[in-house]
Amino acid sequence: MKTLLYFTCILIALFHFQKGQAQTKSLTIETWIADTHRKNFHPSGRIFLFVNASQRNEPRYSTWPNRSNMIFATNIDNWTSDEPFVFDASAELTKSVDMRLNELPENSYTIQVLWDHDRKESGINAPGNLYSKTIRIDLSEDKHLRLPLEFIIEREELAQHPLLREVNFKSKVLSNFWGKDVYLKAAVLLPSSFKDNPNRKFPVRYNIDGYGGRYTRASRYVQPGNSFMSWWQSDDAPQIITVFLDGEGPFGDSYQLDSENSGPYGTALTEELIPYIEDQFRGIGTPESRFVEGCSTGGWVSLALQLFYPDYFGGCFSYSPDPVDFEHFQLINIYRDNNAFINEHGYLRPVVREISGEPVVSQKEFIQFENVLGRNDTYYTSGGQFSAFTALYSPKGIDGLPEPLFHPVTGEIDSEVAQHWQKYDLKHYLNSNWVTLGPKLQGKIWIWMGDMDQFYLNPALRAFESMLRQTSNPESDAEILFSPMTGHCNEYDDRKVILQIAEKLKQNQVTPQ
Repeated sequence: MKTLLYFTCILIALFHFQKGQAQTKSLTIETWIADTHRKNFHPSGRIFLFVNASQRNEPRYSTWPNRSNMIFATNIDNWTSDEPFVFDASAELTKSVDMRLNELPENSYTIQVLWDHDRKESGINAPGNLYSKTIRIDLSEDKHLRLPLEFIIEREELAQHPLLREVNFKSKVLSNFWGKDVYLKAAVLLPSSFKDNPNRKFPVRYNIDGYGGRYTRASRYVQPGNSFMSWWQSDDAPQIITVFLDGEGPFGDSYQLDSENSGPYGTALTEELIPYIEDQFRGIGTPESRFVEGCSTGGWVSLALQLFYPDYFGGCFSYSPDPVDFEHFQLINIYRDNNAFINEHGYLRPVVREISGEPVVSQKEFIQFENVLGRNDTYYTSGGQFSAFTALYSPKGIDGLPEPLFHPVTGEIDSEVAQHWQKYDLKHYLNSNWVTLGPKLQGKIWIWMGDMDQFYLNPALRAFESMLRQTSNPESDAEILFSPMTGHCNEYDDRKVILQIAEKLKQNQVTPQ
């Protein structure tokens, strides 16, 4: 019976495989620069084709690995604007999935094309880039589409509000590093009493967003009907300035720290931008009145800033921080493991899971998507999460690009690069420097983590906490909280953080002056 059942299953599987093979259809897309944008067209860049089985949003925003989303891309040099480019089965394309355009399963898809010729910003949806309309197709037969690049991405503007200000600051140290003008941006949300008290100075909250968050996120807080803004302007809200820092950097998020690849972002922040903001907007200007906070990337950056600049900030409130221990870099031990994609048991290593624990995306799949976004077909120029990790933690390579921790296709880990990453391993850094850092950090560290974080960030924080609990002279008083069966950033809330800062100000006996 078991043998019969076994062969029956094989026959059924072969039938469905052959049926699936027969149902694949070829897709050809012809694209070109619309006449209205030829004057804005740069002939060298990267062309993207998005094929998405979902009908939600424009596919150009769907760069996250999932089963319904596929990306195909290639570089073009000296593209003549009156000549079309053709996506088809013969085109040499970097792919986010292991299939060609003539191997797509029969299905309904949303199609869009984007031309990335911008070199000022790291993301593909940067201002000035060109894109096509979306079109929904039923791939029940071979398709040949014509999709001109007829739209241009406009720059997002900060909303207008009496309490909201935009900062556009030229950084001397970053401009010297890059040999060109580099500007840092921020949005400043002023407290309700700011205008009526022209001589008063205020404490400052520096907010760092999740990965790649732009300063223009401040706009959503001042929209009509926003409950936060109603509270912010009430007598109940603490009188604290909020500064929304900008996450944009040369290789993705800058992480607000000095690096060999992106430049001295930490120096620019602490020696240039913050002094400028606190002078212009009447910050008190003392460490006891200056706080950093954020979630995810913002959680890691806020904690790292507090550790690397312990005398500069009065405290950090870190939610769901990125890996704070590189022995638990999500599920990778960068010092011991040989491969980022395959674990020691021979299984694909997951990088995203559901709160239930069910794996959703593998490390290999995640990097394959970033490889497609990278201008050199690798994740470390993608502007994505691992691009930013590499830019911050890695040394500069002989080609001028960051040295990757692991091979973009095989996942093989470079042990020499791993040792270079160690200087940004927060557990290692704090443990190695506790004698000098410990006294400076007392009363300044507060961290929250969900114990079923979707990105496997909780094991690193568990190891970080274990290290802190073994400290002495002084014994660490860092407050680290874990919530069982809770996911990424679930308990982060702006109002909650502001009230946490207000309580810390009360303990420090700091009030608006």
